[in-house]
Amino acid sequence: MSKLGNIGARLYRGEVGYDFIGKRKIWYGISILITITAIVGLAVRGLNMGIEFSGGAVFTAKSSMSASEAQHSAESASGGHQAVVQKLGGGTLRIQISGLDTKQAVPVQEELAKDLKIPVEDVNTQLVGPSWGEEIANKAWLGLGIFMVLVVLYLAIAFEWRMALAALIALIHDLTITVGVYALVGFEVTPGTVIGLLTILGYSLYDTVVVFDSLKEASKDLTKQNRFTYSEIANRSINSTLVRSINTTVVALLPVAGLLFVGGGFLGAGMLNDISLALFVGLAAGAYSSIFIATPLVADLKNREPQIKALAKRVKAKRAAAAAKEASQEDSEDSAPAPADAEDGAAVVGPRHQPASRNRGRGRPSGKRR
Repeated sequence: MSKLGNIGARLYRGEVGYDFIGKRKIWYGISILITITAIVGLAVRGLNMGIEFSGGAVFTAKSSMSASEAQHSAESASGGHQAVVQKLGGGTLRIQISGLDTKQAVPVQEELAKDLKIPVEDVNTQLVGPSWGEEIANKAWLGLGIFMVLVVLYLAIAFEWRMALAALIALIHDLTITVGVYALVGFEVTPGTVIGLLTILGYSLYDTVVVFDSLKEASKDLTKQNRFTYSEIANRSINSTLVRSINTTVVALLPVAGLLFVGGGFLGAGMLNDISLALFVGLAAGAYSSIFIATPLVADLKNREPQIKALAKRVKAKRAAAAAKEASQEDSEDSAPAPADAEDGAAVVGPRHQPASRNRGRGRPSGKRR
């Protein structure tokens, strides 16, 4: 941990760093590839919409029957409707069958009670209409739209419109990847999934705003100096907040991973899978986009400004002049002539003969005797 702290301090002071901005085309290519994969998975496989959105019936009962046997029994009882069975804690089975109405649910309940060998009243039945799920989806889309508008307005006021646009693109990137993973994995989309998607938006913006705040402070009066370009300042801002972003992301991912792999995988809690997968993928994608997507996009947008272009030219000219001056000094030192009375690189050491002064003895007595 002390080594990590030392690295973080050196990154913050700018003593070491990684060129994120210079290699931004690589990160753009990786993001485009992942996004295309997510879109293709979404188009080919589609989302496994839960019963809350498609409508149907949910049957809950305690039984020692396995999930596969209960699924076969439920599909036979419903006349071929697809059934999703989850094994909950305490030996409880949750069987949901899409497309059932009230009249169809009663005979299915009776048939399931016979197969599970329990009384009919022990099979709890809950009917969900498709209009309710459609209402939830519409409200979720409305909430997402309002959130996006407020985020863009806030970032445009607090920072600038370029940062707001970059943050919006990063958010769309994170949502697309998360939804694509749901399509590829085949997890069921429930209201818990919607909650998870809305939650990751805030987490996705957290690291992005931290980097933007550091960049805003570092770029004050940037055009009044000739030492650094805007891209270099942006790169230093990413490096100075890198360890902080990694620490916050890891701390947030650990409990979510516990929900996903322990709660959903080993304990069989289906609702935990719905929300934890969205949080896990969204947190990871948000940390990636804040470092590799949002800030490089801001640098690309800012580098199109005339003042930033002029700054880059001045910095380049100053560095070229410094390099030329250093090269000329090295050349002059290498071509300096050897001393005149040196032979084979060795100087002659001895007494020097001073020239006689023309005025020596003037005004003195000659010393002749008269």
